[in-house]
Amino acid sequence: MIKALYTAATGMQAQQTAVDNAANNLANVDTNGYKRSSVQFQDLIYQTVRSPGTQGATGLEVPTGIQIGSGVKVSAIGKIFTEGVLENTSNELDIAVEGPGFFQVLLPSGEFRYTRDGAFRLNSNGQLVTADGYLLQPPIAIPNDTLSVTVGTDGTVSVVTAGAPNAATVVGNISTTRFSNPSGLRAEGRNLFAETTASGAPITGTPGQNGLGTLQQGFLERANVSVVTELIQLITAQRAFEASQRAILTSDRLLETTNSIVR
Repeated sequence: MIKALYTAATGMQAQQTAVDNAANNLANVDTNGYKRSSVQFQDLIYQTVRSPGTQGATGLEVPTGIQIGSGVKVSAIGKIFTEGVLENTSNELDIAVEGPGFFQVLLPSGEFRYTRDGAFRLNSNGQLVTADGYLLQPPIAIPNDTLSVTVGTDGTVSVVTAGAPNAATVVGNISTTRFSNPSGLRAEGRNLFAETTASGAPITGTPGQNGLGTLQQGFLERANVSVVTELIQLITAQRAFEASQRAILTSDRLLETTNSIVR
């Protein structure tokens, strides 16, 4: 009965994590480029009273054994990198990646980070930056007298300036980066991911080539979170939490009954 108390407690802890995860997904339902997280569980070590295949009292092989589990634990919380809905913003500096790939940005520390958030703006030097001011890599500088900016599906950035209103001038090319295992990236908040040994080395190239998605100007990728799915996950986790709680209460009543017998 004491074992049941601890076993049920692991279930409550695991389902609490599931609720926390679903809450975070719902909180980011309107976050640009957000990728929902999914919780995976593992059963814990088993107490083996009798192993399957051993000989019984009659000398015959026992087809099944006796194993008592110790509960559950969270084995992983992984990102699901399915594509979110592309929303038309009509802003010429909003860019979405349609398909696999990330934008590469440079931190003040000199380190690279990766994002699906293409809500770019111009800094005081006319360079494309994120909302936090991180430079898009490779750097793209827009002239001060620019009248319009065009970004091709292959990342080619061209502008029409007041000095040459009848001709477009190419000012740079936006590259994108993919990873062999994007689920191995480390989420750092601020819509940024960091490379890890699990993600593999970054593979940077021209959008639309070598497995990289194309770019869509005037669009932003929304979170790939389904509110309905997350609400179902919340309800499921809540019911599992309540069931584990009842198992604890039942074990407590059995202990109480045992104590009353002793008295």
